[in-house]
Amino acid sequence: MSEVKGYKVFNPDWTCRGFQYEVGKIFEEDVKPRCCDRGFHFCEKAADCFSYYSFNSENKVAEVVALGEVDTDGKKSCTNKIQIVREIPWQELLTIVNTGKDCTGFCNTGDWNTGNRNTGDWNTGDCNKSSFNTGCFNTEEQKITLFNKPSDITYNDWLRSDARYLLNQIPKDVVEWVYEEDMTDEEKAANPTYETTGGYLKVLNESECGQLWWGSLSDFQRNYIKSIPNFDAEIFEQCTGIKVDE
Repeated sequence: MSEVKGYKVFNPDWTCRGFQYEVGKIFEEDVKPRCCDRGFHFCEKAADCFSYYSFNSENKVAEVVALGEVDTDGKKSCTNKIQIVREIPWQELLTIVNTGKDCTGFCNTGDWNTGNRNTGDWNTGDCNKSSFNTGCFNTEEQKITLFNKPSDITYNDWLRSDARYLLNQIPKDVVEWVYEEDMTDEEKAANPTYETTGGYLKVLNESECGQLWWGSLSDFQRNYIKSIPNFDAEIFEQCTGIKVDE
């Protein structure tokens, strides 16, 4: 009799239907297995397990092998002799049940989905066939909100925009030399070596880097940013730390 590999979900204490299991052990019953009646139940595909159990990370999931007689009914199977081979970490399980990349939901065939049963990419809802959706059962890509208001562009439009290209050029970890005469009392207390060096090397924060970037733009480039649909200087400053003179 050939072995049949599969997957099984358990309660957090490794019980299922009142039966206590343990990783590494073999369990056997003197019965003829029949699905939904008697025997140790399992699924040959990991994703199928969650047609019968909630997708709850508190539960345990294991790789199993049916060593005895097997009865199969649709997505589920049962056997009279089963080995609990190993526990499957949830991070590994997410990879097993999804065929896309970096998905954290369930049964996704696209990439970077956090919902369930999406075939597009970058979805955070369920059952979407298009991409970049935050709702459910969508077949067309949605328009996105910008500055807290609806816009007439999609996320794909935004990804290809000149404004986004420019924003991605904001430098990080910029440093500048601050001379002793320009230092505040707080800066002097935090950098006591200024007395020897005559100043200190300051690492600009995100807002300061952004403001430096803004000052380097031409009027033409600044207009690309200001032409973002629904542009609001106050909200832009809240999100980026960059003060825009309109």
